Amino acid sequence: MKKTLLTLLKFAIPAGILTYLIRDLVVNHGDELLQIRDSPKNWGLLTLAFALAMTALICTFLRWRMLVITLQMPFRVTDALRLGFLGFLFNFVGAGSVGGDLFKAIFIAREYPQNRAAAFATVIVDRMIGLYALLVVTSLATLAIDRTVADTAMLTVLNIIYGLTIVGGLGVGMILLPGFTRGSVSELLRNLPKVGSKIGELIDAVRLYRRQPLVLTVIAVMSLSIHVLFAMSVYCIAHGLFTEAPTLIEHLVIVPLSMVFAALPIAPGGMGTFELAMNYLYQHVPTPPAAEGIGTIVALGYRVITILMALVGVVYYWFYRKEVGVLMHEAEEEQEHEHEREAYVDISTESTPAE
Repeated sequence: MKKTLLTLLKFAIPAGILTYLIRDLVVNHGDELLQIRDSPKNWGLLTLAFALAMTALICTFLRWRMLVITLQMPFRVTDALRLGFLGFLFNFVGAGSVGGDLFKAIFIAREYPQNRAAAFATVIVDRMIGLYALLVVTSLATLAIDRTVADTAMLTVLNIIYGLTIVGGLGVGMILLPGFTRGSVSELLRNLPKVGSKIGELIDAVRLYRRQPLVLTVIAVMSLSIHVLFAMSVYCIAHGLFTEAPTLIEHLVIVPLSMVFAALPIAPGGMGTFELAMNYLYQHVPTPPAAEGIGTIVALGYRVITILMALVGVVYYWFYRKEVGVLMHEAEEEQEHEHEREAYVDISTESTPAE
């Protein structure tokens, strides 16, 4: 029952946000929408937007493959693309609590049972590198913002991003030190309730990759480039739909920052949260601010592109639906076992008398 309610809530939140944004567009900007519909579009820029987004997405799959083959696990490009697109699809429509990351981790662990921990580590490291690169790109781009005209809310957001980037950088520097992955600190973190097992997997991942500085450098460059490509894609959408839109530099602030909000575990695929952030940032980053409603329209245009990319996953699902069904079942069992382990830790903690 609890699982069903969480699943319903996961889809109800983005549905509510999107309904609010679309209703606001229709009620308050209906005439502008009609003008956009009837005005000529720059289909060349819109096609380029799709190509840039698809290139960035494929690069994320190749980045993950690089992490896998570094651990001496044979992993074909075709497998990386197949699992990548399926994982991207499940981030939108994954049944229950099974998302794309868990699905990919289960596949790798199944292919290499002798390296199960390392297989899961590749997915964890890939996600952590991607998120930190997103913070770095956002922090660098926001240096171009005129803070003197930013309101209190915007300044608060910027300070949070800077703080997370600094803390993340210090964390990266600390965990790369040889003594971090061994000794009392490591054991203390591994034994933390609920999150200890996840932190332990991350520590093991760091240990596996620390001796591959060249690989980590290449992956870091790829990650930064990926977020720039996504920002360029949204920039092309904006200028493909409107004659006046924020500049590329401004999009390098708006898009990564919106994706930070989309990365919050609130809605599948960042649906709703990305659009809400774009709508706000289009009003607060450009100088002068963009016209009301443009940010939402551009975000919805980008959402269409992400859905088109997810359709590639549908094709893969159709051809490999039997295998996918087995993997989804294993992923759901893995998730249930994880919940059972967490519940056991809670019960054990509560039943242990205080000293």
